[in-house]
Amino acid sequence: MPVFVRQVVTDLLVVAWVYAWIRLGLWLRDLIEKLAVPGQKLEEAGQGMAGNLTDAGNKVGRVPIAGDELTAPFTQAAEAARGLANAGRDQQELVADLAWALPLALVAVPLGLVLFAWLPLRLRWMRRAGSAAEARGSIAGRDLLALRALTGQPVRRLAKLNPDVAGAWRRGDEATLDALAALELRSLGLRGKR
Repeated sequence: MPVFVRQVVTDLLVVAWVYAWIRLGLWLRDLIEKLAVPGQKLEEAGQGMAGNLTDAGNKVGRVPIAGDELTAPFTQAAEAARGLANAGRDQQELVADLAWALPLALVAVPLGLVLFAWLPLRLRWMRRAGSAAEARGSIAGRDLLALRALTGQPVRRLAKLNPDVAGAWRRGDEATLDALAALELRSLGLRGKR
């Protein structure tokens, strides 16, 4: 597979991989947010009970002579209901925190791999390919590309060009220099002279 095609396929696979992890993180967030429903119901029930018990206590408090004594249990029950409502609210806040923290933790590792492993390699290749593309138009650039091929390409590839590739390079053999430069450009996914 040509280097250029391999680079494009790799780039597309990385984009798809990042997209898949982000979608997974969003799915996890939505799933976790559903855990807040019991807390919402608990809060609503607690507030409703507290309101009803407070109203009942106020009505009982109007009873002559014993009203104040009858109000105390209703007031205590209303406070307990408010405690339930607060517990429901706390549970919703915890779920909201988890709904962001867990998906971020899940997505952080794959995105970290892309940012700190794949992206630096890709940027290094872009710099090398850019400098090689600039150099390919001149004789001095061709010579540098040939030297780079001679020092960086596998020996079996070099031997296919010329059995005495190093000697041909030292003699300045034009065909060997062109072949070496083309080999280096191909290894970077570029074509020969423009």
